[in-house]
Amino acid sequence: MLVLGGTGEARELAAALTSARVVSSLAGRVAHPRLPAGEVRIGGFGGVDGLVAYLRAERVDAVIDATHPFADRITANALAATTATGTPFLVLRRPGWPPEDDWRYVDSVAEAAALVAGRRAFITTGRQELGAFTSGVARTVDPPDPPNPRLDLVLDRGPYTVDGEVALMREHRVEVLVTKDSGGPMTAAKLTAARHLGVPVVVVRRPPPPPAPLVETVAEAVAWLTRGSGAG
Repeated sequence: MLVLGGTGEARELAAALTSARVVSSLAGRVAHPRLPAGEVRIGGFGGVDGLVAYLRAERVDAVIDATHPFADRITANALAATTATGTPFLVLRRPGWPPEDDWRYVDSVAEAAALVAGRRAFITTGRQELGAFTSGVARTVDPPDPPNPRLDLVLDRGPYTVDGEVALMREHRVEVLVTKDSGGPMTAAKLTAARHLGVPVVVVRRPPPPPAPLVETVAEAVAWLTRGSGAG
């Protein structure tokens, strides 16, 4: 089995598939990622053609895409490669956060930056696309490249606590929170903190899901594999 992604769900899935050979593939965008159980490869495949070659050479029985909900390029490549090789393909995506009344949804990080211009924002969209923001604090796992000197920078990795998020927002005089609709509990504390402080939230919508089988939990992914999924 080939598991794509370094998410918590990807690590949980790799740990659950103890009876099969599992290779977990990480993109390598984080300097010191949390590694899953079993075999791990880091770095891309070289696009669709490279992934096709890998699937054939390794005789992969099934591919489970457990990447971040916004890793749409990787997902598109995986769909194309598995279609070309006839390899069973499943997408594992945790559900997004339930929307609240004072959340404003946008379609891109650039749109979010334009919407919050002039306000001190708490930006939690990752280290890419930070150049358009003009004020506030950005939290990333690794330093952004290029840096944005107009932003304060906090280097940290979740999970986070509500008390910690409240303290950070107060320290940086945050007026608006900007986040992607990543879902899951690991980074949800900032939403509770924003609600507590009366801070509005701008949420970047997810890309549309691919035309492939889709599940929301590790248990459902294991069940898909157990049913056969056409693999093996």
